Amino acid sequence: MALPRTISNPDIGDRVTFLETAEDTNGSHVTVLVELAPGGKNGLHYHTTFTEHFEVVEGELGLRVGKEFLFLGRGGTASVPLHIHHLFFNPSGKHPVTFKVTIRPARQFEACLRVAYGLATDGKTNKKGIPKKLSHLAALMALGETYLTFLPHGLQEWLFGYLGKRAKKNGTFKELEPYYKQQETPEGVSA
Repeated sequence: MALPRTISNPDIGDRVTFLETAEDTNGSHVTVLVELAPGGKNGLHYHTTFTEHFEVVEGELGLRVGKEFLFLGRGGTASVPLHIHHLFFNPSGKHPVTFKVTIRPARQFEACLRVAYGLATDGKTNKKGIPKKLSHLAALMALGETYLTFLPHGLQEWLFGYLGKRAKKNGTFKELEPYYKQQETPEGVSA
């Protein structure tokens, strides 16, 4: 069974459509179209293995890149380099914002989003989209290669590395596979 191109997160109030997947681009990049509800946002974080490029399609997008706040309208763009603290938000209280994000290289970004949104859809996260089970959080952090800004980087690498290894050993990654791996269709059944 093919994975859906569009996924939603009921906790955050956004919808993501995969325009280009890692499979489509041979791992070069992933491009998603995000529809973010009024007041929607993510938390301050950073990445050490991939960059992000934002382009606004409709509405106004707020970005914090480092210490700078940007407010981008239709056609506005911004890039986030490695190791830079950032977040995005919809400053409107009335209108959604639609924007594209390209992640280079693709890494495990698609799997991370699919797991996070799948867990949220299944009620396995809190209202902020954080998995309720520590093993799910560890797997998500390992897949997303995302770091929090309020903990030292070395501590996070050690902690999430350790928890990720435990999650792999106890079968958590296998448990989460249905969220991000295409399921094979039995012979004689059309997808």
